[in-house]
Amino acid sequence: MQTNRKRAPSKTPRTGGAGSMKQSQQLPKNWPTHIPYLRLPSYSKVLTYEAMSVLVLAKADLPSGEEARQVVAPYSNVKITPIGDERHPAHGQYGLFASQSLQPGAFILSYLGYVHDHSETDDNSDYDLSLDRDHGLSVDASRSGNEARFINDYRGVSSAPNAEFKDTYIDLGNGKIEKRVGIFVLRVGKSGKNSRGIPKGQEILVSYGKGFWNERTATQEM
Repeated sequence: MQTNRKRAPSKTPRTGGAGSMKQSQQLPKNWPTHIPYLRLPSYSKVLTYEAMSVLVLAKADLPSGEEARQVVAPYSNVKITPIGDERHPAHGQYGLFASQSLQPGAFILSYLGYVHDHSETDDNSDYDLSLDRDHGLSVDASRSGNEARFINDYRGVSSAPNAEFKDTYIDLGNGKIEKRVGIFVLRVGKSGKNSRGIPKGQEILVSYGKGFWNERTATQEM
């Protein structure tokens, strides 16, 4: 999943469906007080009916091979943790760590934020992921989000990522499902690589993509 650059939202957003599981009102430990915590996506009011119909659809239209997942937030399988290692690129900031053993291929959590189209571009956001390329939809966690916004890139930390971004579908109840960006543990490779999954206490790391780092370097050199 490639990062995009989007403009800060100027409209009051609307939130997604209620979901089929009861949500806790507690905040995750170490959650920043200045960032609203989301249990559901926050949708831009400028999104068209066509765009919304791509994201929220009948459960009967679930793509073949996909699973309609039920989630409860905050997520109990992860924890936001300060980075104390001075060698870590995010030293002094935070990372997302496994609070239990996560098996290869397992769903970890959804990536939540402000869902918008290309008209709301923020060139300064480092938290924007493509949600549906065909319709120009993205999700930006720079101003609101959930635990997934603390996932770091593997570069400078490990030799390879242990997790990846993939499309997923969440069961909203009442016969409806919602398309989201999900974070999954990498599957076991053909060589047997990643056969351990993500052990308890290990940092969850993804690849932001080379394009993200090339653009960031160019911006810093200006």
